[in-house]
Amino acid sequence: MATKHDLILNYIESLAIGERISVRGIAKELNVSEGTAYRAIKDAENVGLVSTIQRVGTIRIERKLKKHIERLTFREVVQIIEGEVLGGEAGLNKVLHKFVIGAMKEEAMERYITPDSLMIVGNREEVHQMALEDGAAVLITGGFKTTPEICRLADEVEMPILSTTYDTFTVATMINRALSDQLIKKDIMLVSDIYVPIEKTMYLNTQDTVKDYKKIAELTNHSRFPVVNRSMRLVGIVTAKDILEKPDKQSIERVMTKDPIFVKREMSIASVSHQMIWDGLEVMAVVSDDLTLVGLVSRQDVMKAMQLVQRQTQMSDTISDQIAGEIQLIEEDSEDRKKDVPEFVFAVTPQMVNEVGTISFGVLSEIVANVTKRTLYLSQRRNTWIEQVNLHYFRLIQLESQLVIKPRILELGRRSAKLDIEVYMENTLVAKALVVCQLLERP
Repeated sequence: MATKHDLILNYIESLAIGERISVRGIAKELNVSEGTAYRAIKDAENVGLVSTIQRVGTIRIERKLKKHIERLTFREVVQIIEGEVLGGEAGLNKVLHKFVIGAMKEEAMERYITPDSLMIVGNREEVHQMALEDGAAVLITGGFKTTPEICRLADEVEMPILSTTYDTFTVATMINRALSDQLIKKDIMLVSDIYVPIEKTMYLNTQDTVKDYKKIAELTNHSRFPVVNRSMRLVGIVTAKDILEKPDKQSIERVMTKDPIFVKREMSIASVSHQMIWDGLEVMAVVSDDLTLVGLVSRQDVMKAMQLVQRQTQMSDTISDQIAGEIQLIEEDSEDRKKDVPEFVFAVTPQMVNEVGTISFGVLSEIVANVTKRTLYLSQRRNTWIEQVNLHYFRLIQLESQLVIKPRILELGRRSAKLDIEVYMENTLVAKALVVCQLLERP
């Protein structure tokens, strides 16, 4: 029987591409709570059914393969700019390769127009025609239209001609932001990137016995296996502890742990890593939306992926990356200054402050988290996952302040660490944080 969550996902999938949805609307339409609707919509966003676009809202989008996630179709551009399609509707599903701003003479801009690009221009009909003839789409800004002849040309070449009330600078910024967001999403590693499919894994059925468990445990040298029913749905997990001192003929269904923790292919490696380390799990079942077993993900593979993520170059900077780029390590200039742990310096720029001109609490939290990670990597060669940050202000930190951040390792275990982070401004303590984090295993 389908759950309410599944029913909402099925309903969202049945909606037309481009249709707007809301938590309240879903809750009312399907007679579910707003909390249930919200969780389902977030899940739909994770699997690529919907997208939340600034100034537009949450809309149903065409699901794409992950390898194409860094690209936008012209149909999605229409949603982003709240635009109107004037012609060339047959080309809306084509992929936007780049956009060109038509702010120069006609003969000068022609060399910049390439097939499947987007010409952003005002009410210059000669440019509309030139772009379409060269295989590019057209976006007319300022709420202007074009001639019926040019609309017919767009239909003939199957390239869309669009109109929006926004100005050229605004729409260029909106499209560029959408492309940047997609690049960031592309860099996020998912379970689907590393899990082992069911065809290459071992599992047990509810009808199997303890003797069957021992056979595959000896064969694979593993001790933890998912248990499925006749419909291949996950119903339990069995471990060496579960079968201890149990007779060989004992049914697996009688000894297994029911309602096991599982993951889905669309979940991020970071969230799975957090759960596996916290619960001490060596392997987790990967399931589809209806709990059908589709594979396994091991702790070793997750740790390798996390190490790779921490080392890879970002294709597009997040806010976290921008803050991290401003944190500089204080180099030791003599033996007298040599310390067990490093110190860092950070300059408060205009982008880092709130409406009253003092450093944003979120920025300071990110500084503390970044310093923690860098400290443990420099001193222990270990990457980390932040568990908890208790941050306290003592004085307001103004724009253009020069901060010195002094970390100190309080506790260091095999899997966790606790650090004290002090923030100074002109030799005065202005903030202090206690950070608890997990240490990632070396791959």
